[in-house]
Amino acid sequence: MSAFLQQFAERFARLEADHLDGLRNLYSDDIVFRDPLHQIHGLPALQAYFAQLYANVQDIHYTFSGADEVQPGQGYLRWTLQFRHPRLAAGRQIDLQGCSHLQWRDRVYRHQDYFDAGALLYEHIPLMGGAIRWLKGRLA
Repeated sequence: MSAFLQQFAERFARLEADHLDGLRNLYSDDIVFRDPLHQIHGLPALQAYFAQLYANVQDIHYTFSGADEVQPGQGYLRWTLQFRHPRLAAGRQIDLQGCSHLQWRDRVYRHQDYFDAGALLYEHIPLMGGAIRWLKGRLA
């Protein structure tokens, strides 16, 4: 694992609701962050997104399982997100696997997350969750 990706993963894993000021050490002011549900431009917007995320979930924790630097200043981190949300999965822990494509100079200026949005959200909503799990089973 590259030194940059190792350091990024360690710092990111330490983020907590009351310690989000560390985002400015990880991301550039002009950060572009994307995932299957969001597209965010700029560090203030990213800080607001993480503040809302951490305020709405409980027991949030990222575990990083690997990293690959594909060229200088660009690489991937594989991760598992564990969290609880009172309105999802009856408050039980949800585990989500994904990966992040990062581009950086001294800090990350582009962050693209890849994960199954259904596994994050839709599968844990009453009625809708059962239908999505059934459909996934039929397609497999």
